[in-house]
Amino acid sequence: MDDAVLNSTAVKEGEDLIQIRGVEKRFERKDVHKGINLTVKKGEVLTLMGGSGTGKSVLLRSIIGLERPDAGSIHFHGIDVTKLNEEKLVAVRKRVAYVFQYGALFDSYSVFENLAYPLREHTKLDEAAIGKRVADALAAVGLAGSEQLLPADLSGGMQRRVGVARAIILEPEVILYDEPTTGLDPYNTKQILRILLQLQKQGVTSVLVTHDMHSIFEVTDRVAFLRAGKIQAIGTAKEISDSPDKELQAFIRGETP
Repeated sequence: MDDAVLNSTAVKEGEDLIQIRGVEKRFERKDVHKGINLTVKKGEVLTLMGGSGTGKSVLLRSIIGLERPDAGSIHFHGIDVTKLNEEKLVAVRKRVAYVFQYGALFDSYSVFENLAYPLREHTKLDEAAIGKRVADALAAVGLAGSEQLLPADLSGGMQRRVGVARAIILEPEVILYDEPTTGLDPYNTKQILRILLQLQKQGVTSVLVTHDMHSIFEVTDRVAFLRAGKIQAIGTAKEISDSPDKELQAFIRGETP
């Protein structure tokens, strides 16, 4: 499968880009997903929230085939990614990027080499073009001129932003963020959210897993609440904030684990 196949089912702004239907996942004796149903619309920022151990990150990884559901389907551009082998998943992963919680940078690689790696693996760009793409990505996350630094030279917030730069380097259609602001100071949190909104203006779709309710409510279009293996509530930030669901409100207030 290649990009031409994915492009064969063009999705317009506001239409369903990712469709998750009846997804079930079990780890040993624990049922994590018990029939997840969720859609992600093209161009939106969707936040997935829920308590620890509810399978939020597992669902993100399932979207790009890093986890395999035991049942159900996950369609991207109409193609069920749960049926694809590793070779065919490459085309999906070029279009759907993943930002890991702590950046997941290669420690022994410079910032430049970390960002150049996916370009060398998945494109035919020459070194001059790679250099420009890396410089542009770093500028977009407010880290221009940091190419020669090592991850150890960066603060946690800077590492997180380099992780975002690496995610956008292949110009993906969707970015999946796993706890993008966890542990960050207010400045770096604002930087991450600024980047997210700027990418949305460029047509990028975002799905976030987070516990940082108050900051994310400022930028999200919809919120999905995962509880007991299913999506128990979904709506705009205001709809979720005004929900009469007592467990949901307790979670937002930080009164439940």
